[in-house]
Amino acid sequence: MSEGATKGLARAVRAETPGEWSRVAALMGPLGLSADQLRRFPQTEGSDTEPWDVLLSLLAIDEHQGLELLARKTGLAFVAEPRHQESSSRFYEVVPGEVARQHQCAGLESDGVVMTVATAQPMQPAVFAMLEELLAMPVRLVLSPRGGVANLTNRGYEQKQDLVTEIIEEMPLDEKAIASAAAQAGQSTDLLQLARQTPVIRLVNMILFEALRRRASDIHVHPQETRLVIRFRIDGMLVDAFSPPLSLAPAISSRLKVMTELDIANRHTPQDGHASVRIGRRKVDIRFSCIPTVYGERLVLRLLDQSSTQLSLDEIGMTRSMQAQLMDMVERPNGIVLVTGPTGSGKTTTLYAALSRIDRASRNVMTIEDPVEYHLEGISQMQVNPKRGVTFATGLRALLRQDPDVILVGEIRDSETAQLAVQASLTGHLVLATLHTNDAPSAIPRLMDVGIEPYLVTSSLLAVLAQRLLRRTCQVCAGSGQAPPDSGAMGRCEGCYGLGYKGRLAAYEIMVFTDELRRLTGQRADAISLTEAAIAGGFKPMREDALEKVRLGLTDEAEVYRVLH
Repeated sequence: MSEGATKGLARAVRAETPGEWSRVAALMGPLGLSADQLRRFPQTEGSDTEPWDVLLSLLAIDEHQGLELLARKTGLAFVAEPRHQESSSRFYEVVPGEVARQHQCAGLESDGVVMTVATAQPMQPAVFAMLEELLAMPVRLVLSPRGGVANLTNRGYEQKQDLVTEIIEEMPLDEKAIASAAAQAGQSTDLLQLARQTPVIRLVNMILFEALRRRASDIHVHPQETRLVIRFRIDGMLVDAFSPPLSLAPAISSRLKVMTELDIANRHTPQDGHASVRIGRRKVDIRFSCIPTVYGERLVLRLLDQSSTQLSLDEIGMTRSMQAQLMDMVERPNGIVLVTGPTGSGKTTTLYAALSRIDRASRNVMTIEDPVEYHLEGISQMQVNPKRGVTFATGLRALLRQDPDVILVGEIRDSETAQLAVQASLTGHLVLATLHTNDAPSAIPRLMDVGIEPYLVTSSLLAVLAQRLLRRTCQVCAGSGQAPPDSGAMGRCEGCYGLGYKGRLAAYEIMVFTDELRRLTGQRADAISLTEAAIAGGFKPMREDALEKVRLGLTDEAEVYRVLH
């Protein structure tokens, strides 16, 4: 907020005159506050401690939009994704971490004369004056969303010292304190209230922050005989992240169980749960699983960050010719299109990328999934819930009474689901489904294994797509894992954290069901015969697509060998 608006607001509060309120409203400019809204401001709960949040609530706009409007009024820069610079190290040396987190401020960069500070709470002049006093230099403000500021803060204090160690040192390691911390947990799932929470909760929050910053899909908490290991799965590979004291394992488990509404006292049977947390404007779904082991509970968290979802066939690596083949099948009025591959190979992402290209205004698209990973406008999605009697089979029966045109079945797991999918395709519906097989030709024997007669397969199946995920070569360091010489930085590449890979793309094979394949299916031919016939008809195995991506520099031969050998 500009200095004039701040002083005007103070005068208006003292004077309580309509003219003063109108003058302050004019000073607010593009924020669009009325004099009546400003009059209510001082009486609103939280206006003295979190005035910016109260102001956003009065305006009924989100944080991102509010900061952009304020930047337009004040001339301050708006930085949506602030990036940490080494020159800001003085900020993290002299400003206590508790202060930075409580007031949502983070050092961005410094020229030695002025410190640039990112803030998500612009209406706190006393705090900025305090920062100038601590830093012994003027502060230049930029406006950033609270999620970006929190990431910047964690990054800065992590480089200053090991943040895990800092938090653990504050945690008294006795059973009473751990039980107390677990009891207090779960008051809020907003990870941004770090400074107000107990040390073990802050530890868990920091682990979640770091996992999301590094694009991890899973977090593994693995107690061993002498140590506790926390690993992240990044681009399909597990990497060690932290190793806090083994004595903290019960506290971490209790915190996560409270977050996911599980029984804290039960440490002897497997449990599963889920929760949602907010980081600024991002909502992250967490799927939690714990099992007892001889050294304690082993915990795994699956992170579903929908803001990072790629629902484009181009972005996930499908060639234009293969896209044309797939879309030709998806635009058919009836039949079955299968996507096969192991767990975590991106099958659902591919199906949603295809669904995003079809006309959802004229076709009724419905899905049944476990879990619902993506949200796509214009479709109806059903979540499998066995405890409530909603399985793939019962859910699919219910969907068929909803007059669907296109049905997405998250996974064909059993004979009943397979039979219903085939019947749906024969009665005028297009069915998209996933299946666990190693390659496209193997899907046909697999369908017959679960009880589908050959004549039904030949009547309903349109095509089978198989896929695997390959790690992309990091474009910053060209796969070396070291910072490029021309960047001026030393050590590991910050783009990929020294791994040499960043992000993933898929290698595909698509087998269109031809008359020859139908003839062999009717004879119950094995997968080898089906593969030979498919190749003779123009089918290209997945390895060819993968090697083409190597030739284009998108990945390397070592990665192709790891995934497809």
